[in-house]
Amino acid sequence: MSLTLPHAISIYFTISNGADIARIKHCFTADAVVIDEGKTHTGHVAIEAWQRAAQAAFDYSVEPIQILAEGNRVTVTSNVVGNFPGSPVVLKHAFGLVDGKINTLEIV
Repeated sequence: MSLTLPHAISIYFTISNGADIARIKHCFTADAVVIDEGKTHTGHVAIEAWQRAAQAAFDYSVEPIQILAEGNRVTVTSNVVGNFPGSPVVLKHAFGLVDGKINTLEIV
């Protein structure tokens, strides 16, 4: 299924699926906050480290399957498949956008 995602969110999913993690600065604001698995990651350096750790720990792919946009808030439901416990899993990625970049992301 092909969805039309805002540019920054599209880059985020490209990175999540193995693209160059250094591209984080192109889709997140400098003060962005990511909340995943009960942990908070703030700023480009921490978000990049979080992505590197996830990609080092598991082989996985993320496929957006549904999008709900309400103003600057975009929720993307995704199917995540990989070699991690509980795979596959459906996750919701709740993005907050500021000036076309991701300022907040909560994954549940």
